[in-house]
Amino acid sequence: MQHVKAVIFDWAGTIVDHGSLAPMGAFIETFAEFGVAITIEEARAPMGMAKRPHIAAICALPRVADAWAKKHGRGPSEAGIDALYASFVPKNIAVAARHATLILGVVEVTQALRAEGVKIGSTTGYTREIMAEILPVAARQGFSPDGLVCTGDTPDGRPTPFMLYKSLLDLAVWPAWSVVKVDDTTVGIAEGLNGGAWTVGVSVSGNEFGLSLQDTRALTPEERQSRRARAAARLAQAGAHYVIDSVADLLPVIAMIDSRLERGERP
Repeated sequence: MQHVKAVIFDWAGTIVDHGSLAPMGAFIETFAEFGVAITIEEARAPMGMAKRPHIAAICALPRVADAWAKKHGRGPSEAGIDALYASFVPKNIAVAARHATLILGVVEVTQALRAEGVKIGSTTGYTREIMAEILPVAARQGFSPDGLVCTGDTPDGRPTPFMLYKSLLDLAVWPAWSVVKVDDTTVGIAEGLNGGAWTVGVSVSGNEFGLSLQDTRALTPEERQSRRARAAARLAQAGAHYVIDSVADLLPVIAMIDSRLERGERP
């Protein structure tokens, strides 16, 4: 690579946890603990945000706010959101390591990028205490990034570009247009766009598709294609420059971006 200097990866649904299952289940369990049932779709809608803002976004959904008011006599308050978050974090910590299996192709692709002199960064909506459970499991499987920025490390999370900016500082990489952000969520794509980087959406392995590898393989070809098309469309509508099925498909896209930079193109 002559022009791409770094690739910044998301974690759940991009690097680990095919289908981004760990946070989804923890959100559903947390709301149930407070007497409010939420759907998988409601749990997934704000995925990629820092977890307290994610909870606040779920609470702001009209159906959820109405269900909360019926249960608690009023809509969700800041104190209620704090209580939900306090319940959520240990649940997510408890399941994080169990959902830290690397997505197929991650090791091979990141090794190939490093061989080309490309640095490997990462940002996540997870806190450092959650990532403390995931990092050693990922490392044992062959993936350790050159940098990690978590929720709480910057003044705000996605869709702001602050975590991306901190990644650039930590990796000593600039300008932003020499960087590629890879993410399975729409707010993660926004993070990259707002930071001036190239963006690649990951459809099948991530939140928008929303199934484990085993369940994905069990789909009929027609079901898989339909679900894939919906996921890819969501990421494209969010502004992703490219959409791929998983990180395993990334290298040809990085080569195309490098060629576009050679021609003087910018994100």
